[in-house]
Amino acid sequence: MLESALNLEPDYAAAHGFAAWCHEILFVRGGAHEDNRLGAASHAHAAIANGRDDATALALGGFALGLVAHDREAASRAFEVALALSPSCSLAYGFGSVVMATGGDADRGIEWGEQALRLSPFDPMSFGPLFAIAFGHFQRAEYEEAAEAARRCFQANPNWSYAHMLLAATHAKLGRVDAARAAAARVLELEPGYTISGMRAAAGFHPSIAEPLAEALRVAGLPE
Repeated sequence: MLESALNLEPDYAAAHGFAAWCHEILFVRGGAHEDNRLGAASHAHAAIANGRDDATALALGGFALGLVAHDREAASRAFEVALALSPSCSLAYGFGSVVMATGGDADRGIEWGEQALRLSPFDPMSFGPLFAIAFGHFQRAEYEEAAEAARRCFQANPNWSYAHMLLAATHAKLGRVDAARAAAARVLELEPGYTISGMRAAAGFHPSIAEPLAEALRVAGLPE
């Protein structure tokens, strides 16, 4: 449907932004195929180039650039422009929080995630900023806080494999091995091809979090 929209209007920034997001989902959790990486980056650049007056398009483009192209500097610029256009854009704060947290900026990941939740407390996308908040606390070795955010992330989207991945990691760090293994089993039910190395390569986690996270997930029993 997005391709049909772009055939009719090739400069449609929002369509490029949502197409970039679709490719990001397929890349990060669908096997890290090169065509999805290229598609995410191409549509993200088009969303940003054509969406200078569209905060949503800029947020979507920034998210794909940060998570798939691993260009967090360009992503940050897109988020800042989106927020200059629309200071109450919870989507920009929410997507931005994920890019910040996975890129190693724990403090800003938590700050932006909390701001996204304040702006839109009943948002169906709240699992994104909650993911970032959990990641930020995990990076700061605040495992009880990370576990609480992971629990809320799971409640917001119980069928998202990464919510269960967060539960597995935080349970493992807190010594709850049985609970960690149960969460890990659910990850593999939802995403049978999941591997720790595949997740790390696809999302490009900052080294400050990549190894502690991988260590916890190994304890939980997820495959390398």
